[in-house]
Amino acid sequence: MGAPQRPGWFGFGFRGFGQALGSERGLRSSLHGPEPLVLEDIQEGDPAKAQAAVTDVCQVRPSWSFTGFLTRDWRLVLSGSVNGQLSGCRDALASEQHVLVLRMEVEGTPAEVQAWAAASELQGEPLWTWKILRQGDWEKDSGSGDQAGGHGGSPLDPALLPLVPEPGWYVSPRQPFSQPLAPELKARQLVLGAEHALLLGGMGQVYTWGTGRLGQLGHGALEAELEPRQVEALQGLAMAQVAAGGWHSLCVSEAGDLYIWGWNESGQLALPSRAIAEREKTVAGASGLYSCSPEVKMPAKDGDGDPAQFISVQPFPALLDLPSGSEVSKASCGSRHTAVVTRDGELYTWGWGKYGQLGHKDTASLDQPQRVDYFTDNLLHVEAVICGPWNTYVYAVEGKN
Repeated sequence: MGAPQRPGWFGFGFRGFGQALGSERGLRSSLHGPEPLVLEDIQEGDPAKAQAAVTDVCQVRPSWSFTGFLTRDWRLVLSGSVNGQLSGCRDALASEQHVLVLRMEVEGTPAEVQAWAAASELQGEPLWTWKILRQGDWEKDSGSGDQAGGHGGSPLDPALLPLVPEPGWYVSPRQPFSQPLAPELKARQLVLGAEHALLLGGMGQVYTWGTGRLGQLGHGALEAELEPRQVEALQGLAMAQVAAGGWHSLCVSEAGDLYIWGWNESGQLALPSRAIAEREKTVAGASGLYSCSPEVKMPAKDGDGDPAQFISVQPFPALLDLPSGSEVSKASCGSRHTAVVTRDGELYTWGWGKYGQLGHKDTASLDQPQRVDYFTDNLLHVEAVICGPWNTYVYAVEGKN
């Protein structure tokens, strides 16, 4: 396979509900290795339109059973268990219950954040609407092509949601949809895990809050925090990005160092995991959500009769070095897997791999970072990675010198 001449999205992992993930056809519920993205929902049977549609994708917003694609002409296209389109969308936040969208100002109508039921086809009226009266820098930058996933620019720029272009609050895909946020935090980025949140402050500080029972808050304890609390172990280190998995967290420093903490049940922290040595016995439930939730497991006996620890917790940030010693530029977390992009344009993944979400052409889980050779073998330079709960999307361009 030759390297594409234009930027391209690739996908791999779980696609049991028919969500767009790659080009490979068939009835398999998962894709074990990277394939170029194809959006059948908007190609209208025309290969030329299909290629244009994929090229026009500037951001990906995956949930478990469906994925949202934001295009350069401001459309949100949903693919999977939920299908539909909305025009005039600057950003989106998807969950199994709701889809939150940031709608643009149209003919004098203020910009809005809207919540739609994920069970619908985005028709009718939204469940909840919040008009944005103070757009500030977002309004000034909206035509620059350099914001919110680069509509007209690069897909690497930070997203707006869950933060919104109005100080003092953010949105959540669970009711209540609007949540207060102290303006003195000067938030740059906010990410939501299954039960916790990470916020990146204006000076590179990291704040966390929510459930801490699996160490995902990074405060060294397993207690919940009701309000944002700065992670003391990272004080004095300027961070450039934060990411939240189901029950683990990470951040990338301005220098390209990777810090990671939380739940390590499937090796997602790149720490030794007993679960990887055993075949997974849990069958996905009807909803698919409970099978990836933390479970209380009785310790088994190893060959010597001693208790074997199945689930490990790292309750404070730990520096993680990649095998190549490369510096990290981007990172993302799935439910129980982790993916990072290096400044050299390589992709490394590890953690839970049951559905091929690690991209190594198998379903093995890994407790050590491993390079996804597909991109280097095809002379592709990876620029972005976005993990869904059980799958992964990657943006890559022709290799750079």
